[in-house]
Amino acid sequence: MPPYDSARRTRIALGILRGLLAFVFLTAGLAKLAGFPPIVTAFEHIGLGQWFRYVTGTIEAGSAVLLLIRRLVGAGALLLVCTMIGAVLAHLTVAPGSFVPATVLLILSASLAFVYRDQTLGFVRAHLAA
Repeated sequence: MPPYDSARRTRIALGILRGLLAFVFLTAGLAKLAGFPPIVTAFEHIGLGQWFRYVTGTIEAGSAVLLLIRRLVGAGALLLVCTMIGAVLAHLTVAPGSFVPATVLLILSASLAFVYRDQTLGFVRAHLAA
């Protein structure tokens, strides 16, 4: 098997993962911003106020868009890693529901952040030097 087949498969797999995560986080973010009652109730349990639901929804939806922009995949994934760490901790302590979905999304987001780490570091360095 020629080496380009492996590279092509990897690109396709990463593209599918990016697309799936973008869909999941865009849907979740928009649901938070729209104020679906179960989500409003879940954020009431957290106890930080509904402003926190808006911030979380904005971060999730915005990060989903970043996952679709090739240059910004790593940055979007890194934002989602931070968000999902918070989600896992919230589900383990005060928020209703299982922590498992947030953990799976954390692992998948961390995988993307790792794969695109060089790109993310280059982007950060370029903007800090400016």
